[in-house]
Amino acid sequence: MLMRTDPFRELDRLTQQFLGSTGTWSRPTPMPLDAYRTGEEYVMCFDLPGVDPQAIDIDVERNMLTVKAERRPRHESDGVKWELSERPLGVFSRQVVLSDTLDPDGISADYDAGVLTLRIPVAEKAKPRRIAVNRKDDRKQIQA
Repeated sequence: MLMRTDPFRELDRLTQQFLGSTGTWSRPTPMPLDAYRTGEEYVMCFDLPGVDPQAIDIDVERNMLTVKAERRPRHESDGVKWELSERPLGVFSRQVVLSDTLDPDGISADYDAGVLTLRIPVAEKAKPRRIAVNRKDDRKQIQA
C-alpha cells in the first residue's frame, strides 16, 4: 500500500559520508521510517529525536504525504565552544505516496519520545465487504 519514492537515499548516505555533516549538501536528509498495517489503519513511525514538536510540518496533497522537521542547535550562544557535534542539524524531509485505498482526511499524528506516529485509516471503498448472491428464480419474481 505504500511506495518508496526516494531512489537516491543510498546515494545521499554515501555523499554525506564523504562530505561529512558540515558539507554543502542542499538536499534534506531523509528520516528513518517504519510502516505497518494493524486492523483498519496503517501506522507510520518516523524517528525524529531532539526535534521540537512545533518544528514538525505534515502536509498531504492528493496522495503525497510530506513530513518535514527541523532540528535546531540547543545552544546558540556565542560563548559555547563545541568540542564534538555529530548529531545532524537542519531540515529533514520525507515523502511517501499513499495508496488510493487509504483515507488521507483521517490522518492523526502523535509525537512521543522522539518518534512521530501517523495513523492513516483504510478508506471505506478498500474495506472487505460481503456481496449477497441472489437466486435466479428470486430475480424473476421481483421483476414481475
